[in-house]
Amino acid sequence: MPIQAKFTLEPDHASFLKEYKHYGFSSKSELVRTAIDKLRQELKTEELRLSAKLYAEIYAEDTELQELTELGTINEWSESNKD
Repeated sequence: MPIQAKFTLEPDHASFLKEYKHYGFSSKSELVRTAIDKLRQELKTEELRLSAKLYAEIYAEDTELQELTELGTINEWSESNKD
């Protein structure tokens, strides 16, 4: 169920909202919801990117983990090529 929210905008933001039809939106609310959804997705993507970078850094510094990964890859490859 949608809720209403009250917030303050800068004049240029308000001007942009007034042009919602020009951008193909049916209402100002639809434009704002779409913007929030896109921002949410961008933030999640950035969070995943940073997490992947951290895991890559940890992996690069952990030779034991690299050896285990290599061993697992070799075992998986040899199991799949037994035929």
